[in-house]
Amino acid sequence: MNSRTRWLLPTGIQEVLPNDAVILENQRRKLLDLFRSWGYRLVIPPFIEFVDSLLLKDSDDLNIQTFKFTDQMSGRTLGVRADMTPQVARIDAHMLKEEGASRLCYCGTVLLTQAESAGGTRSPLQIGAELYGDASIESDVEVIRMMLTAITETGIDSPLLDLGHAGIFDILCAGIELTGDAKQELFSILQRKSAPDMQTFLDALDCNSTQKTAIAAMNQLHGNAEVLQQAKSLLAVAGPSMSRAINKLEALAEKLGKRLSTQQLHFDLAEVRGYHYQNDLVFAAYDQSSGAELARGGRYDNIGEAFGRARPATGFSADLKQLLKLSRLESDSQTAIFAPLSDDPALDQLITELRNSGETIIAGLSSSDTAQSSACNRQLQQNGDIWAIKEA
Repeated sequence: MNSRTRWLLPTGIQEVLPNDAVILENQRRKLLDLFRSWGYRLVIPPFIEFVDSLLLKDSDDLNIQTFKFTDQMSGRTLGVRADMTPQVARIDAHMLKEEGASRLCYCGTVLLTQAESAGGTRSPLQIGAELYGDASIESDVEVIRMMLTAITETGIDSPLLDLGHAGIFDILCAGIELTGDAKQELFSILQRKSAPDMQTFLDALDCNSTQKTAIAAMNQLHGNAEVLQQAKSLLAVAGPSMSRAINKLEALAEKLGKRLSTQQLHFDLAEVRGYHYQNDLVFAAYDQSSGAELARGGRYDNIGEAFGRARPATGFSADLKQLLKLSRLESDSQTAIFAPLSDDPALDQLITELRNSGETIIAGLSSSDTAQSSACNRQLQQNGDIWAIKEA
């Protein structure tokens, strides 16, 4: 690498420059304070762990996204976290070991081997919250409401909430004994919402017409609340487990509908977001103007089983850098005070007092420094023995 390219960063890795960094840090503090007001306590997991702790069962996609290397001290494989939820689950299960509901929140950089979208970042600043130890639907309602509140705090109004159920796909596949490559192919078709690919898949599938109708319906079961009624009829072939899943989704929608407008609620019964440890209700928030995803979450009961303590769990996460990219927030204009180069003890004392009161003071390093060259809108000037703040 020569001097002309040494400044380049890896693809998908970005740095945050001063103006954006101020906004980012202010919002990080604001959102963590918001979570605290709901009773969520901050945890700070390590950036690297033994890979066994970072990768849970049925998390092949998380495995692909995780950078791995050998620990020179233990000889074991370490991983750089690609998602903080497994880490927080470990903390709840093994370190805290609390009874009853446990509310935890976090914020930190994660590292991905591949960006999740074209031109996206591989180093999101993940912020989120998890609620352990309560299986009631009230937990999901609380987490979703807090997620939406956090989004609006970043300056994004009226996000669209998309609701689904990770179990619906698995229940349908189990009902028609669809496994292995066929199940993965169907999953991929449903994510693309591809009607031609769905027809080709059904033509090659060995099952009865009622089952094929149910599978084909999955491609269309997205929209407003009427989708749930349609699903009860079209997916009935999958049996009682399917009915329970749809009823649970309906109950969540009913509770949320009392607090949200119908324009903010959307349903997609074929959508399974995030990593495969989610096993029940799933949800995501989208920016209605751009369609970009703002946050995602869901229920992942018994995620702590790998750490010796299976508990109900629900939560959400977002990339704070992505949220602020889509928000309308701007950095505050510079309101610094310039202090000229001087050995006067009275000036030193005044500078200390002003900094302690919250002011930004930029001290001159040479006699040629000025308020203008230091980008300050005010300056300290001496009048006799008194120093005073003047407009620059």
